[in-house]
Amino acid sequence: MDIQVNYKNKKRYTPRYPMHQSKFWTWLIWTLSRIALIGKKYKVEQIDMEGLKPPYMLLSNHMHFIDFELTATATHPHPVSNVVSIDGYVNKFFLLEWIGAIPTRKFTTDIHLVKSIRKVLQRGDILAMYPEARYSPCGTTAFLPGSLGKLIKMNKVPVVAVVHHGNHLYAPFWNFRSKRKVPLYTTVKKILTPEQIVAMSVEEINAKLREELTYDDYRYQKDNGIRITESDRAEGLHKVLYQCPHCMTEFKMDSKGTELFCTACGKRWNWNEDGYLQALEGETEFDHIPDWFDWERRQVSAQIDRGEYSFEDDVEVFSLPRVYRYIPLGKAKLTHSPERGFELEGHYRGERYYINRQPDQINSLHVEYDFTPLKKQDYVDISTENDSFYCRPAKENVITKLAFATEEIYLRSVGAKRNTSRVSGENKVEV
Repeated sequence: MDIQVNYKNKKRYTPRYPMHQSKFWTWLIWTLSRIALIGKKYKVEQIDMEGLKPPYMLLSNHMHFIDFELTATATHPHPVSNVVSIDGYVNKFFLLEWIGAIPTRKFTTDIHLVKSIRKVLQRGDILAMYPEARYSPCGTTAFLPGSLGKLIKMNKVPVVAVVHHGNHLYAPFWNFRSKRKVPLYTTVKKILTPEQIVAMSVEEINAKLREELTYDDYRYQKDNGIRITESDRAEGLHKVLYQCPHCMTEFKMDSKGTELFCTACGKRWNWNEDGYLQALEGETEFDHIPDWFDWERRQVSAQIDRGEYSFEDDVEVFSLPRVYRYIPLGKAKLTHSPERGFELEGHYRGERYYINRQPDQINSLHVEYDFTPLKKQDYVDISTENDSFYCRPAKENVITKLAFATEEIYLRSVGAKRNTSRVSGENKVEV
């Protein structure tokens, strides 16, 4: 059982139902988005959207803040309520309330979020969600929760998929400060009608979502002959490509300029202007960045299956029980295992705290590279229903593997529950 942090102020943030976005705010968001896009080459294409008016659910892939600006150009002049992570409210609390945003803590069970979504749709607005719940680390589709299908089935309104292409190449999550000159292309497509939703199972809806929200920014680059000529284009790539496929060493990769290299064995790869990786000597194990990324996931999956996976580290913790500021909690111990999930243990104001997120309680992991609201370093966020703990590991470059492991362990946990439910004759399965 969790032991809560001994805060001096015991209050927690209690979210309110979202406000209706006024015409002024809708106009201002559209105007500022158009201004922000000046000088950028972009196209927003609407597909099967003729005659569609709110209410509807809008599901978008997520690669950079520019996603919001492009989406705003497509939804104008209709009011939109965006689901926003709780850390987005820090220093912007009143603004986000005024524009009708819905706060949530990532990868938690949030009943208030479900009720807020229903209220937004019942009053006839657009509900916008970014179901990957974090910027894509590698420009490809991240984990999509199975609960999406249930949410859509519950509300029975049209569903629109917004898929951005080029946004990751423009500002990759692992080096978002370095903007590149990349053409951006966004599709806005109606993918489900209320009649289709009624006729489909939750599993069929989820399969449709996975199909429509599949993307690969590096494939987009190659297919469209886009050249990225910036001389620092590979810097930060080692944050997602953390394991060397030549010597198999983890966490010893680094990058500089246009090159990615392993400090353990010395092998080097150049990231060419056309988006292909090329080994400077010997075999090019992966020329497509997402292929290397997926290979790393398979390595983690195999470690879990062999019983070899575990993580333990000292971390520096900053918590966010409310929305006004991060609270430094000092040093703590963070562990992760297939049996116990995440365990965070530390002391604050003379008393011990202990937070446990079981494997079936957290389906993915919120990671941040060079997190600007805190020290510009890498963090993982372990959230409960009423608190969020941003943990900076002492070990270098481990957070991408932690994200892989979280998802793989969750899938095994849910699969075990599903099999148990089938054996016992139960029909409901928690997802």
